[in-house]
Amino acid sequence: MKKRALISVYDKIGILDFAKFLVSKGIEIISTGGTYKYLKENNIEVIEVSKITNFEEMLDGRVKTLHPNIHGGILALRDNEEHMRTLKERNIDTIDYVIVNLYPFFEKVKENLSFEEKIEFIDIGGPTMLRSAAKSFKDVVVISNVKDYELVKEEMNKSNDVSYETRKKLAGKVFNLTSAYDAAISQFLSDEDFPEYLNLSYKKSMEMRYGENSHQKAAYYIDNMSDGAMKDFKQLNGKELSYNNIRDMDLAWKVVSEFDEICCCAVKHSTPCGVALGNNVEEAYKKAYETDPVSIFGGIVAFNREVDEATAKLLNEIFLEIIIAPSFSKSALEILTKKKNIRLIECKNKPSDKKELIKVDGGILVQDTDNKLYEDLEVVTKIKPTSQEEKDLIFALKVVKFVKSNAIIVAKNLQTLGIGGGEVSRIWAAEKALERAKERFNVTDIVLSSDAFFPFKDVVELAAKNGVKAIIQPGGSVKDKDSIDKCDKNNISMIFSKLRHFKH
Repeated sequence: MKKRALISVYDKIGILDFAKFLVSKGIEIISTGGTYKYLKENNIEVIEVSKITNFEEMLDGRVKTLHPNIHGGILALRDNEEHMRTLKERNIDTIDYVIVNLYPFFEKVKENLSFEEKIEFIDIGGPTMLRSAAKSFKDVVVISNVKDYELVKEEMNKSNDVSYETRKKLAGKVFNLTSAYDAAISQFLSDEDFPEYLNLSYKKSMEMRYGENSHQKAAYYIDNMSDGAMKDFKQLNGKELSYNNIRDMDLAWKVVSEFDEICCCAVKHSTPCGVALGNNVEEAYKKAYETDPVSIFGGIVAFNREVDEATAKLLNEIFLEIIIAPSFSKSALEILTKKKNIRLIECKNKPSDKKELIKVDGGILVQDTDNKLYEDLEVVTKIKPTSQEEKDLIFALKVVKFVKSNAIIVAKNLQTLGIGGGEVSRIWAAEKALERAKERFNVTDIVLSSDAFFPFKDVVELAAKNGVKAIIQPGGSVKDKDSIDKCDKNNISMIFSKLRHFKH
């Protein structure tokens, strides 16, 4: 019995060569619509699918292959006598190869098209044929990715057939594709914040050398449905990115994107180790560097403005893994690319995630992103913060959002002086932040920000001993009055933000 291949592809890359190869192996080709026309114009012998179905395509091409003569030929089990007898009785020939790729819904859904136009890029016949062929992979070779043409050609050239293992692998790829495709459509049509089933549509962007540690395998996947900052960055120089690099880049870029003013953020091990605003990028970098010149070594530095020549010279003085910015001046690039391994990342998109996902053993936690700074600002002490202190408090509050809880930021003049985070006790976080500020800076009249309320007055007592003049915290403790009274006693102003920023 002569073997048949059904070809229906939107992406026609490589299909001519593959079709010629199939013909050379004595395989008859069936095709649809635009693919049929394309093959015919390029002198490939091909049968139009309507000749197989005895039914012309209809509804503007919505119905072409949804027919028993197609799906019967794909789904029939070759070693099932009853199946084969049924095909013979109904004059249906088997289809042994299905080569289909889908309408580009992933791409079109993000274009400036009307809702109705986007709906037309939802493929129905394609996924149906792929799923049918994948279910019958023992008898049918199914190809959903143009990259797999060569794999099939190699095996057929060796043995004139495709192995069971490869057929199974190709079938798995089909369901991997269609599940992501359906998930993207589900997200597009659904308006539920938390639907009954969590549908994710991500595509592998790169495989990592390893994960957090060398014994852990890892890969990086990008969202098919949104254009987030960590999806469309451009690497200008340096070694390939690692798992930890991308995590740290994400955090550093989120911090600097929090500000409209010129900002620099240094990150080490997914923790900010220095953040500052400046009149220019050089000043912002110097101030961020001063916070912790030890931890920044081997870290990541992010800017929300173009890196210029003067800043590049300073950056080149220490070892850094990554520098990320919206752009680099020509002279800055010339300076920085002298170090072959440093990764220079151009990133222009603002963070846009609306949901955060955390994997736990056996489940996934999903929540809204923490994209709000405060609920309301209320001065709860007798003394009010000065205009500069208030600016510093808001600056510190924006930074504390990105530090692991319990988190404390000590700041002055739009610069972090001390960062305490990841502690199991709030007083320990405060001790660390104030101790680091005292070690590096001999200043008074500093401000302090906390990611959550003070359960006791001990943080205020410690702050008073270390020159803190203004505090911002969410409030909400049953012992808020103790902290307020302690502030009043020590001439410290305190603002309640009424919004907690735990980061676990």
